[in-house]
Amino acid sequence: MTAGSTNAEALPDPGGAGAGTDGKTLPGPAGAGTDGERPPGPAGAGTDGETLPGPAGAGAGTDGTAAGTDAGAPGRAAGAAAARRPRRAPAGASRQRDAERSRQALLAAALDEFSVRGYAGTRVADIARRAGVNKQLINYYFGSKEGLYLALQRSWLDREESFAPPDLPLADLVVRYLTDSLDDPRSLRLLLWRGLADDSAPDAGRGRQGDVDGVTRRQGSGEVAGDLDPAAVLLAGMGMVAAPVAMPQVARELFGVDPSSAEFRERYTEQLRRIVAHLAGDTPRGARDTPAGNAKTGGDGDSPGAA
Repeated sequence: MTAGSTNAEALPDPGGAGAGTDGKTLPGPAGAGTDGERPPGPAGAGTDGETLPGPAGAGAGTDGTAAGTDAGAPGRAAGAAAARRPRRAPAGASRQRDAERSRQALLAAALDEFSVRGYAGTRVADIARRAGVNKQLINYYFGSKEGLYLALQRSWLDREESFAPPDLPLADLVVRYLTDSLDDPRSLRLLLWRGLADDSAPDAGRGRQGDVDGVTRRQGSGEVAGDLDPAAVLLAGMGMVAAPVAMPQVARELFGVDPSSAEFRERYTEQLRRIVAHLAGDTPRGARDTPAGNAKTGGDGDSPGAA
């Protein structure tokens, strides 16, 4: 029984157990009747005794309205903010790495395509497909198909400086060019394509006069005979290096082995050293005693280029 009630009937009141002035307990959400039944309603109550709707745990306003807010609003607001937030772009270093990877992939693919089909026969779509990138990146990085071809030529010049410093002995220099062309003949094939069918192929504008002057300096040091034409020496040297790549079938017929084999490389390298040594009028030790076709080492083992 609710305290203060004058009759046997206990009614729920808003405060939990208080009675009204007429002897009846007023209805409300918090109080319980003597029969154990709890009246329905939210936790907050207005000043007039009427329970007002609102989220659980929300306080009541002074006018009897619930002071709580929509429980789903914070989540929706956070979702909207996330949707408006721009996707974070990759960091600068990451973008640079991706760009460089794409650029190098295009250069490698272009070298493959140009060396097989020549400049005129190669399509930029084929280069992009081989590189696994959008063909628009060719224009983005190189400006055009021509720009990509010129970039390959510059790449070759950079690589040439790394393996063929001009102060090497002439025999070593020739052998290094041979080794590079046998290891990867694609750059040499580009040169051959230009001579055979690619008159329209762009040229990076590298002159040959510097190479001719280099042979002239070697004549002054006695490394090349003075009665030889430096241009002829240079052209003959380039031809000896290019021959196994330009005419592999002829090399196979002459040497009896495949020009890509280790046996051919060893034998031909040794013979190039001997030929270059003769350009100075020298005869390598053992050269007269060893048949040319069987010459795989130089006499007593010394390098013929150093004789």
